[in-house]
Amino acid sequence: MKRSLYALTLGGLGIGITEFVMMGLLPDIAKDLAITIPQAGHLISAYALGVVIGAPLLIAIAGSFPPKKILIALMMMFTAFNALSAFAPDYPTLFIARLLAGLPHGAFFGVGSVVASRLAEKGKEAQAVSLMFAGLTVANIAGVPLGTYIGHHFLWRYTFVIVVIVGLVTLLSLKYWMPALPATKNRDLKKELSFFKLPEAWIIILMTSIGTGGLFTWYSYIAPLLTDVSGFSPASITYILILAGLGMFVGNLLGGKLADRFSPAKACIYLLLAMAATLTIVHFISENQVLSLIMTFVTGAVAFALASPIQMLMINTAKGSEMLAASVSQASFNIGNALGAFLGGLPLAAGYDYTSPVFVGTLMALCGAAFAWMLVARNKRNALVLQPVKVKDFQLE
Repeated sequence: MKRSLYALTLGGLGIGITEFVMMGLLPDIAKDLAITIPQAGHLISAYALGVVIGAPLLIAIAGSFPPKKILIALMMMFTAFNALSAFAPDYPTLFIARLLAGLPHGAFFGVGSVVASRLAEKGKEAQAVSLMFAGLTVANIAGVPLGTYIGHHFLWRYTFVIVVIVGLVTLLSLKYWMPALPATKNRDLKKELSFFKLPEAWIIILMTSIGTGGLFTWYSYIAPLLTDVSGFSPASITYILILAGLGMFVGNLLGGKLADRFSPAKACIYLLLAMAATLTIVHFISENQVLSLIMTFVTGAVAFALASPIQMLMINTAKGSEMLAASVSQASFNIGNALGAFLGGLPLAAGYDYTSPVFVGTLMALCGAAFAWMLVARNKRNALVLQPVKVKDFQLE
């Protein structure tokens, strides 16, 4: 792979750390700022809200500039707002900093996905995109556990300093490794926004928001599931999360290969059905520690295998609006994050045990698979309509 793609991987690493490390830092931040843990949890929501707002907005504003300049500007924003998080003196400032830090997230992955597909060898576009998303998985393997450890044993602010350092390294790699691809000529923003008039666009958004939410019904409550049901000690959770991160890393690479071998839409159907199956298995085997560890790896792999197929599906659907569409898919992922955590918490609030959220996840994954099937069926129908009719020559007797 070209080294320019590794610059995108570094960006994914920094984004992955700052997005996922908050779950582990909540007790430390709450204690330091004298707030409750639920209040600290709003910092996670603030970042997700920033992603949803920033993804389409920043692409709409900056889409006419060369991709390299856009990526550098987005990473400068990301680095600056994470620096503000590190030095935030109080909760309101930290909340605003987290909101602002989320703004460039979706836009970076949106532009990066298009750039990666353009730089890739023919037939390996999805694998190139998966290399960028590999940064997210490496963050879950190493960056998040390290950041959580530093936050617990030293100071949570140091974790954001690490994110800033990763951001600075990414900026240098973008500057020196990323080729100067041309900007979109004669850009028509109104035409790009017409992407939202396509039924296919909304089917993909619904598929992503609901289907990937199945992952977060499991991942949002994985710690109490492992301690209260599987019987693991709280001290072992960090290491088990590394196992989940390894699964995400492997699954992300496999997802890229699947999307290149099959159509991205078909890959989404297979993977969402596989997610429904793995979440159901998790419900029934969680009391067995060995099987729990195996399914932690497998579930992480299946869930993250969806990243590249969904991104390529958006890019292929939105001809002329690729960057906007790819950024919207990132906003949809974060809607799935919020939906999964909320809907997965409903059976817990009703008094059911920590295996119950995964049943909600199973239903969400099945709904996502249904939307993917609708997309495949719609594409087939459109292809038949557009297929030219061949009239055979005939001769009158």
